[in-house]
Amino acid sequence: MSGANPLTGACTLITERMLAFWVYAREFGRSIMGTYSVIDQVKAKPASSSNPDLAQGVAFDDLEDGGMLAGHAGGKAVLLARRGDEVFAIGAACTHYGAPLKDGLLVGNTVRCPWHHAAFCLRTGEALRAPALNPVSCWRVERQHGVIYVREKLERTTETPPPVRSDTPKSVVSVGGGAAGNAAAEMLRREGYSGRLTMLSADESVPCDRPNLSKGFLAGTASDASNPLRSLEFYEQNDIDLKLNARVATIDRGASVVHLVDGSSYPYDALLLATGAEPVRLDVPGTDLPHVRYLRTLADSRALVARAHSSRQVVVIGASFIGLEVAASLRARDVEVHVVAPDSIPMERVLGAEVGTFVRRLHEGHGVVFHLETTVRSIDEQCVTLASGARLNADLVVVGIGVRPVLALAEQAGLAIDRGVAVDAYLQTSAANIFAAGDIARWPDRLTGEDIRVEHWVVAERQGQTAARNILGQRERFDCVPFFWTEQYDFSLGYVGHAERWDTVEVEGQLAARDCTITYRRGAEKLAMAVVHRDLEGVQAEVEFERVMAERR
Repeated sequence: MSGANPLTGACTLITERMLAFWVYAREFGRSIMGTYSVIDQVKAKPASSSNPDLAQGVAFDDLEDGGMLAGHAGGKAVLLARRGDEVFAIGAACTHYGAPLKDGLLVGNTVRCPWHHAAFCLRTGEALRAPALNPVSCWRVERQHGVIYVREKLERTTETPPPVRSDTPKSVVSVGGGAAGNAAAEMLRREGYSGRLTMLSADESVPCDRPNLSKGFLAGTASDASNPLRSLEFYEQNDIDLKLNARVATIDRGASVVHLVDGSSYPYDALLLATGAEPVRLDVPGTDLPHVRYLRTLADSRALVARAHSSRQVVVIGASFIGLEVAASLRARDVEVHVVAPDSIPMERVLGAEVGTFVRRLHEGHGVVFHLETTVRSIDEQCVTLASGARLNADLVVVGIGVRPVLALAEQAGLAIDRGVAVDAYLQTSAANIFAAGDIARWPDRLTGEDIRVEHWVVAERQGQTAARNILGQRERFDCVPFFWTEQYDFSLGYVGHAERWDTVEVEGQLAARDCTITYRRGAEKLAMAVVHRDLEGVQAEVEFERVMAERR
């Protein structure tokens, strides 16, 4: 036969197209099955697996809404957090003391640190609440076919601050270089303030981590380099004029000028008083001897460390938090420690008899000797003499009988005083352009319904941050729940709320096992909660108290 059969050609064409379609269907099926295979493989490694590689993917459905997962990406520790259909990836450790944020709590679009209750924005990593001052890093998150992948680390971005109002002060002066003063100066710059900013600190050192002075640094577990909150370069780079050894003599409210002892003057449009507190001085013979020390500044702590090296026996006068932390830290240096206090039970007034008794036994188990229900009569070069006449050898004496607010400047300036500097809910004093924050401020607390003043590091920092925003006219109420912590040996306690007077103390759990929650009530009202090695419950209590305050607005 000559020529091609047209029917055969048509069949051949159909066969080729069917074959091509079969190949396409096969490859498409492989693609679909490959997608399911990825999901199946990811699901085979559940979200609870230890330290997963988040760059390899996590099934979206395995991360429940409101859940967190700690893992790593590109050699960095990363925390995944889900809010609804959004998933965020941020640094896994708090920038304050390195606490694992996975053990914290998601609140809105923030995560709160379990140890000391700092808060970070999930979107930007910004440190929104003290004591953390530095942000955490952020990573880009990609979602494909039901799988979440952590991609590259993002460049630092911050939420755009609100535009600075035209009537904001042209110059701001902060009197005080402690927690409140430093936090305020930083927040002013973060909020976009570009005016003249001066911090007058009576200390010889840059603002430092004061809680560390009686804990890790004194015990020898934290380095001297860990103490400064910021370097001198930080203040220069942020145009914060930090003046050290700057002692203020007077405040001229009429002229809006601060006068220093050395004769220099600083005009202000807005002034923040953050003068803090000073140790109560022991009034007995011998307190002016060189081996009798107090602890408030970095220089004080350095002096104690230096003397501890050559001391065999130390007498700590006072069973306050500072006194007992000093006792624990010196025991860590294998120095013999005796504690003298008028109390029958250490810290009973703040924590109750059961907790106070436990703390005493804790210290005694580490070799501390208590001399309670007595006072000091005198001190000489070798001994401390008690009211009973008993004498205790002492190469070093540390006095920790409390602190009092430094109010002289506020009083001289004619500000309203009420067992502290009286401020309103916005931390404004009786003078419109003067704010107060930290240990000196007595503010209206919505939780207790009373005006309160507390001497907590975290409260001071948060007040400084709020005061800064209010100096810029933002009118933000100070409604943070008071919080503090103590560390003594391997025992840690966090305290949330404020209970100056309470009727009942409820202990849930085992204090002896260092696993309990302690609730302080007046009548039926919960005023405060202490947690022992139950960090998450402490954060949850903070959120609960915040909810109560919100309902009372």
